[in-house]
Amino acid sequence: VQLVESGGGLARAGGSLLLTCEGSGYSFRTYMMRWYRQAPGKERELVAGISSGGDATYYADSVKGRFRISRDDDRKTMTLRMTSLKPEDTAVYYCYVYVRRDYWGRGTQVTVSS
Repeated sequence: VQLVESGGGLARAGGSLLLTCEGSGYSFRTYMMRWYRQAPGKERELVAGISSGGDATYYADSVKGRFRISRDDDRKTMTLRMTSLKPEDTAVYYCYVYVRRDYWGRGTQVTVSS
């Protein structure tokens, strides 16, 4: 199993970024997937999740209404569209899947300036 995130970078408050996670080495469409983030000095937290098939989603209260998670099973990708970004969204964002055990990507840095 391999997860590779991309799309992080620097944005201004109020701006937008699109994160992408590409999965390989497993039956991508079968598994629920999640985005987590970890800010400096803080614990890793769940940001959003999407069911297999994409019919159910979950969002942390802190991002509800601003972030949108989606998946393309044919392309084996999951995305996180982040809008109305805030400085407190600054973190390393990780892609996660459980396939008999936890798998994490290496993460992509998102920095939001005020």
